[in-house]
Amino acid sequence: MIPAKFDYKLATSAEEAVSLLGEYGDEAKILAGGHSLLPLMKLRLANPEVIIDIGAIQDLSFIEERGDHISVGALTRHRLVEQSDALKEHLPLLAHTAGHVGDPQVRNRGTIGGSLCHGDPASDLPAVVLATRATLVISGPNGERKVEADDFFTEFWETAVAEDELLTEIQFPKQTGQQWSFQKFNRRAQDWAIVGCAVQHGGTPGIGMINMGTTPVRAAAAEAALKSGATNEEVAVLADDGLSPPSDIHGEQDYRRHLSQVLLGRALANT
Repeated sequence: MIPAKFDYKLATSAEEAVSLLGEYGDEAKILAGGHSLLPLMKLRLANPEVIIDIGAIQDLSFIEERGDHISVGALTRHRLVEQSDALKEHLPLLAHTAGHVGDPQVRNRGTIGGSLCHGDPASDLPAVVLATRATLVISGPNGERKVEADDFFTEFWETAVAEDELLTEIQFPKQTGQQWSFQKFNRRAQDWAIVGCAVQHGGTPGIGMINMGTTPVRAAAAEAALKSGATNEEVAVLADDGLSPPSDIHGEQDYRRHLSQVLLGRALANT
């Protein structure tokens, strides 16, 4: 299908993008890589009157070591995240997972910020953000504010980023030398995961689940068991505890519950 008619605005800085968002309000949508927004527009599930293109803002594409954390710009492409030597050393879970997003075309065009702001519970990178307890930096008309990963994903396809705000940076605590694993099950390599998990096994274990709720979610019960010294088997059976996975054409809820336990067990065995 063809998207509805819209006006196009090119932002050359984060400040200009925020200004345009303030001017057009809920009539506007941000365009970064376009892999989430454009399909929705073609299906007429999204009909913005104004598109604000931020793809040319070079200042929002970076990967920098800053003390005890690594900052990643919201417009950093998946391929750059996958290839980053700094991330491979200090946050290999993120670099590895970025290499499993979509296919090479998607990874060379899609951005980490776009993936997170879409808030899809079936997406890979939100699970890593939760597992690593990252902090997200959001810019708006009143300046910057920081939101913890647990508070970022609010509803189905909705996040803490307001209509007049822009996600600009993600701050990941360094996980140098810690154990990690990423597992997902899908029919084809480029498909969304039917179920998946990202595990960061360090001083404070983190387990982010994929497609196990209406938002990206954390397996809190499994995390607590892992921290208390439970065996891998005891932790794995808690993968779905307290979660509400969907039922759809790819799998019923009970199937996803079973699959989550299998995948978490594999992840723990590989850490």
